[in-house]
Amino acid sequence: MTLRVVVIGGGAIGSAVAAHLTAPELQRVRACTVTVVERDFSYAQASSALSASSIRQQFSTAINIALSRYGVEVLRSMPEVGLHEGGYLYLASPAGEGVLRANHALQRAEAVDVALLPPEDLRARFPWLSTEGLALGSLGLSGEGWFDGFSLLQAWRARARAQGARYVQAEAVGFEHEKGRSPLRIGCIQLSNREHLEVDVVVNAAGPWARRVAAWAGIDLPVRARRRTVFHVSCPTPLPGCPLLIDPSGIWLRPEGRGFITGFAPPEAQDGDDLPLDQPELAAFEDFVWPTLAARIPAFEALRLERAWAGYYEMNTFDHNAIVGPHPACDNLLFANGFSGHGLQQSPAVGRGLAEWIVHGGYRTLDLSPLGWARVLAGQPLVERNVI
Repeated sequence: MTLRVVVIGGGAIGSAVAAHLTAPELQRVRACTVTVVERDFSYAQASSALSASSIRQQFSTAINIALSRYGVEVLRSMPEVGLHEGGYLYLASPAGEGVLRANHALQRAEAVDVALLPPEDLRARFPWLSTEGLALGSLGLSGEGWFDGFSLLQAWRARARAQGARYVQAEAVGFEHEKGRSPLRIGCIQLSNREHLEVDVVVNAAGPWARRVAAWAGIDLPVRARRRTVFHVSCPTPLPGCPLLIDPSGIWLRPEGRGFITGFAPPEAQDGDDLPLDQPELAAFEDFVWPTLAARIPAFEALRLERAWAGYYEMNTFDHNAIVGPHPACDNLLFANGFSGHGLQQSPAVGRGLAEWIVHGGYRTLDLSPLGWARVLAGQPLVERNVI
């Protein structure tokens, strides 16, 4: 019997699931029809289009390292996404040195190509960098960098459609459950265009709006839409070999074309849910971002703000890690949510993993079970220290 799969959300995650699920090798195992429901084909508010589009292996959990190791190999095989392996550079003050060293020990145990650099080595390698107040830096030597996130989204989408996936421009507005089933089972999805889609499997890939989809099945998904502003800046002085830099203040910076993009995470008290995307945090740039960057990179005294935009992180407020796979309360609803800024780089592994789960009944390439609901339901967070 052909399996009817509906993916809610056609961004990078949803389209990666569709692209893997329609691949010939999986279709030979189990025939599936795949429908992707996406409310806006322009992707004007999609996190995939507004992201800083980077990939790293400098995580503090083995599962996140494994996902990114797989992801970078996939991105290397996709020239259309323009992967640039410029590396990540985490900077630590004396207060943060212990965490950086602990993370480094795990990363080396997982064969991550990363080096610890004391201040004198940082100055030698990056003479444009001020090491005032720094105790240590951690530099990714390979397997880290940045790419064109919108091109990755379009690549997954084009591959899925070429392999037979159907994309519907509409908004999912509710579920119809099969009667008398325990646990719940979704029988149909209602769309804003009044279409009803009968389903065997539903994938929630709705990004910042995923919590509402989960609620249709009576499930409380700890995911919120948190606004993040990206500032595009220019500087007349070049910074040779500039990696993606993370300052102890939490500000990040990376090259972008002839300039740079930069951003930060606001304090928790100011980090509200569903803040409007048409209001980038310009005051924070003047009051915090620019002065901090100029102290760290003296050439940035001459920084010029070119433009700014805002997008949503689908923030998992439980532990800042993705929630992937089924929930015991609904036996045909799969989750791919709460990536907390890691969605683009984890889309290759999660797309393949969920496709394998649907077709084979379990994970084959990578075991994604550490990201499952079990930890959430047990109240045992999977703590990731390296959250940007």
